Amino acid sequence: MNVNNSKTLGVNGLGRIGKLCLWHHAGRKYFDSLVINVGREVGQSFQDIIHYIERDTTYGRLDSFLHGYNAEPVITDVDEANKTLRVNGIKVKILQKNRNPKDIEWAENNANIVVDTTGQFLNPSLEANDPKGSIRGHIEAGAQKVIASAPFKLQEGVSMPEDSVTTVMGINDEDYDPLTHNIISNASCTTTCLAHMIKPLIDYFGIKRILSASMATIHAATGSQQVLDRLPKTSVKDLRKNRSILNNIILTTTGAAKALQLVIPEMATIGFIAESVRIPTTTGSLIILVMNFQEELKTKPIRREMINKIYDDTAKANTNGYLLYSSKQNVSSDIIGTPRAAAVIEGHETHARTGAININLEHVRGIEKNILEMIKDHVTSIQVTQTVIYGWYDNEMASYVNMLGDRIVSIAEAMH
Repeated sequence: MNVNNSKTLGVNGLGRIGKLCLWHHAGRKYFDSLVINVGREVGQSFQDIIHYIERDTTYGRLDSFLHGYNAEPVITDVDEANKTLRVNGIKVKILQKNRNPKDIEWAENNANIVVDTTGQFLNPSLEANDPKGSIRGHIEAGAQKVIASAPFKLQEGVSMPEDSVTTVMGINDEDYDPLTHNIISNASCTTTCLAHMIKPLIDYFGIKRILSASMATIHAATGSQQVLDRLPKTSVKDLRKNRSILNNIILTTTGAAKALQLVIPEMATIGFIAESVRIPTTTGSLIILVMNFQEELKTKPIRREMINKIYDDTAKANTNGYLLYSSKQNVSSDIIGTPRAAAVIEGHETHARTGAININLEHVRGIEKNILEMIKDHVTSIQVTQTVIYGWYDNEMASYVNMLGDRIVSIAEAMH
């Protein structure tokens, strides 16, 4: 356990999530200091890093983001020689020497907890000295706990190491065991939103009434895409991410279905399909969730009002604010920056339709031939209700980075 009373957070990477993580913790002020590893020279001087930190195309200027339109500059005490500065009073040190996690100076800077935002080191089964780098390298470099800001990527057939776990705050964060787990995945923005959309329905109806589910995320562009069409790199399979995101709606894939089973294991019993469509916006995404429920004679039929009430009641009961219910007519820009929630249910667009499905019992597994012979009509009918639910999420700051911040702080609290 950490006996140092000072609280220092290490951040590996200063891309979208790394930068916004800095913004979040500069405003939150739980940590006394931040150590940011960039791992390379940037621009022409140290001032170019400051220029990047203090302004953002999506969220505006850092000072205004933290304190409003009449805010004073929040970046002070810049020391170019030692590569330090203060952001909203929080000391920040920039490291630029090493990119391999095992070589980063976490121990020298008392960073006992590190969040890796690079998206490059996501296989917890790799040894710390892997030549291409490993998330375990952070521990060798001095960190006690490492949080990945993306889902783990394990090779086919490889089991999750005992010291690694995937959690989503408000869903299965209690699965984290401080004595066992040193490497934690905070899943993805899409998995986080999806989990908070599905969990209230499982809690209310039970997993056995859910026949099937599917989702599509209408997702903002990410840094893995191209501004203009570009020739793919060696071995690239998905050619569409090399097409201009400025001019295209781009079909791609998502690992949300697989990651969802790690945080809600019951979903493994349900046929689930997840798809992703990238659109030309900087942030603000939408999940369209379709779920099929079996109607039961002894319960009230599933209707739009029932679904909306489930979400409204859940949102009111949970003081963490991770799920919000809205009856307003929102558009994607309404979600950017605020509110601070994993998912905002668009109740105005919830739909539910009930219909009969005919099933030929001769094709149902598990029914023995002698049983079928006793049944006059082998075709039976069941009532199924299909629901369509819309959930907004700011895939960068308001949803994901805020949830990541809560995960980091909760782990830090357990270390002291």
